[in-house]
Amino acid sequence: MTPLAIGIDIGTSGARAVAMRADFSIAAHSAVSLDRFGENARDPTIWWTAVSTALTELLSRCDRAEACSLAVDGTSGTVLAVDNAGRPLAEPLMYNDRVTDGGILNTIAREAPEASAAHGATSGLAKALSFQDLPGAAAVLHQADWIAGHFSGRFDTSDENNALKTGYDAEGGRWPDWIAATGMRMELLPRVTRPGSVVGPITTSAADQFGLPRQAVVVAGTTDGCASFLATGAAQIGDGVTALGSSLTIKILSDRPISAPRYGIYSHRLGDAWLAGGASNSGGRVLAQQFAVQRIVELSATIEPETDTGLDYYPLAAAGERFPIADPEFQPRMGPRPAADADHLKAMLEGIAKIEALGYKRLAELGAPPLTSLRSVGGGAANPAWTRIRQRKLGVAMLPPLSDEAAAGVARLALIGARQAGLL
Repeated sequence: MTPLAIGIDIGTSGARAVAMRADFSIAAHSAVSLDRFGENARDPTIWWTAVSTALTELLSRCDRAEACSLAVDGTSGTVLAVDNAGRPLAEPLMYNDRVTDGGILNTIAREAPEASAAHGATSGLAKALSFQDLPGAAAVLHQADWIAGHFSGRFDTSDENNALKTGYDAEGGRWPDWIAATGMRMELLPRVTRPGSVVGPITTSAADQFGLPRQAVVVAGTTDGCASFLATGAAQIGDGVTALGSSLTIKILSDRPISAPRYGIYSHRLGDAWLAGGASNSGGRVLAQQFAVQRIVELSATIEPETDTGLDYYPLAAAGERFPIADPEFQPRMGPRPAADADHLKAMLEGIAKIEALGYKRLAELGAPPLTSLRSVGGGAANPAWTRIRQRKLGVAMLPPLSDEAAAGVARLALIGARQAGLL
């Protein structure tokens, strides 16, 4: 028998599931889109239908009798209020929804420590405060908590990563006293456990619904961002992961928490380490303003990555930068423009690579360890010329990611829980 850990990722567009062996190899995977089940992607019943379908399809592709643990990740900052039976009481507020109540925002600004991730109109705490007076409210949960509750029967439990933006103190391991001073009803906040810890056994009804073993356990999950980092295989202090998507996001595993509100940086606990990172406004979006995707592919094939253009670009789609420079008025630099399109693209790729290198340097200045290795995900990671330019600027080993699926990352947490429970 080969035990399997199941990871479930519920995102903005769909649900994905992975069955992972103890050696981190993937036995099976599945994916379904939310729009297959309706148009309202913020409807929790659609989330659950998508998860149920993805899990059913996954289990049809592997031996479900070997499943020993399960964990869930969800979008960070997506919050909903539920009653005693776990039924949603109102439409959830999604990760990017803004709370517009000035009283709530001013109260949090006054009471929350400067370094808390609970600041801002999209914070989990702002959303919890806006939900707490709903009739029948028994708990305020995060998206991953609610999905996991369908398997554990517990609609009162969260993990340290999802709870961070709701004000949880991961260093102290508690909901801090200042939250009560905001007027938050503390009894509505979930109990919080570390990602990878066992929440409890799967319920009989869930085991029967999916044909899972009754000894399987439900394990505390994480956010989609943390799960994506874990999926790459990054696990040592100094390991970094750069996401080259529409924006440029960098993360590094640190031996200490890093907090820099000016740059929007806070830290998630992952085991005995901390995950810190920041996001630049540079990235694929600004490339797309200049060139079509196919044109980027064509031009990249002609680029000589071992030499520099000598141009000092700081590519941005518009004025304003958040990290590694915190300046809402910071101006883009994308000139002078060379006559050849290939040279212009190369200068932009060099510029983004310099921003990436400055980002990791900035994290080190703030207390993070030096970057020792780097894995890359996102569309830009498939560009060989850009990869070589980045390697020259960063000067560290570029390692292939094991996976770019968040579901694989949360499956790694499910493996940790299975070991805790003696099922591996």
